[in-house]
Amino acid sequence: MAAALILGASDAALSQVETVPGVVVPNFWNSRSRGERVDAPQTGRPVRFLTDDEFPPLHFAGPDGTPTGFVVELARAVCERLSITCTVQARRFDTLLDALGERQGDVVAAAVPLTPTLRAGFLATRPYFRWPARFAARTDKGLPPPSADALTGRTVGVIGGSAHAAYLKAFFPKAQARDFTDLAAAEGALRRGETDYVFADGLNLALWIGGTEAEGCCALIGGDYLENRYFGEGIGFVTRREDVALSRALDDALHRVWDDGKYTELYLRFFPVSPF
Repeated sequence: MAAALILGASDAALSQVETVPGVVVPNFWNSRSRGERVDAPQTGRPVRFLTDDEFPPLHFAGPDGTPTGFVVELARAVCERLSITCTVQARRFDTLLDALGERQGDVVAAAVPLTPTLRAGFLATRPYFRWPARFAARTDKGLPPPSADALTGRTVGVIGGSAHAAYLKAFFPKAQARDFTDLAAAEGALRRGETDYVFADGLNLALWIGGTEAEGCCALIGGDYLENRYFGEGIGFVTRREDVALSRALDDALHRVWDDGKYTELYLRFFPVSPF
């Protein structure tokens, strides 16, 4: 792997990334914070992970109906590091936390945002994925990387009323925001050259750029933006508040999965165009 480098990200929680064959892989762990190995509590039964199977590439049903995706395979890697038996069961997304609270599972492994409200009722590991905001632009226009001055007079497509629209207004006040009702409409306008940039969720933009609908028109440009108050804390494994030992073991295992390269392997499998 190439040496780590500092990105233009605007949140200290993600200070380093590694580059591997043209793909940026985020690093959410501080190697200096590694402590003694934490083992999972032995309960005599498998640890039951709950997920949703309708949110690719994070969690979705594979060809045989078995849950897979970046989050699910990360959970399986964590179980392997902890030398514990685990099961993964798919449920409707809006029932996951209730099922956890009712002891129908032990860990939620899904894109449930980490918020103060969630933390008031549950425990969560450190984030293993976050939602970077990114700019996208056509590749044939030679547009400059975004900055407050570079966007002066440039049109930027945003979803009206979104956190991205608010962030653009606050930090790129000289840009000409163009509101759209949804991301597909903004992406279509960018593809047709009707706007200079789109500013939106980096994961969705990356999926669009790597898919057929973009027709190879566009690419992510500039750095990522990760301010918590606009774009949230990200996602982690969620457990019941009384399962402190399990939560600590999951946190430690996630760090080890990063250290031994498994996180990078999974990231490259599920994110051919990196949102970071």
